[in-house]
Amino acid sequence: MSSLSLTSTRKLRVIAAGGAAACALVIHTTIGSAIAQEPPQELGIWYDDTGRGAVKISQCGTYLCGHIHWLKSPLNSKGEPLHDANNPNPNARMRPVCGMQVFGQLTPQGDGTWDGGWIYDPKVGKSYDVEIKSAGADVLEVRGYAGIKMFGKTLVWRKAPDDLPNCDLAEANGSKR
Repeated sequence: MSSLSLTSTRKLRVIAAGGAAACALVIHTTIGSAIAQEPPQELGIWYDDTGRGAVKISQCGTYLCGHIHWLKSPLNSKGEPLHDANNPNPNARMRPVCGMQVFGQLTPQGDGTWDGGWIYDPKVGKSYDVEIKSAGADVLEVRGYAGIKMFGKTLVWRKAPDDLPNCDLAEANGSKR
């Protein structure tokens, strides 16, 4: 082997070793930052603006979504579980309100808000665009709008205790909590 090819081989080994080290550093940094990332403040159980219902906000893939977790009055006047009676889709009117997904597809924005999703109001059977943002450890601002945020309405939700009973369990036990 000539000294030229030996030198070239050594250089290639050094470059390859350096590339592997750089690759390992990138992987370590990426995984480390993903692990160190704080979960969104918006996760958890939140009382709605009326205080008569609570929604559990969860991570659903890269989105945030919310399901009805608790209702002050989960039963109708006949003692039956509430259903989505105002849904414009007749096939969905018998689905139970407890556990129902009421918002989804919220994506993180650069300004600390979550937007681009939808919120469903079972009281009127309508869906709206929605933006949510934390306004402190125990306050969540929920802005519903129809296409233009400026004409929307912001509601203030308050943090509920993590051990707030799930309305599905309350119904099963006959509790009207």
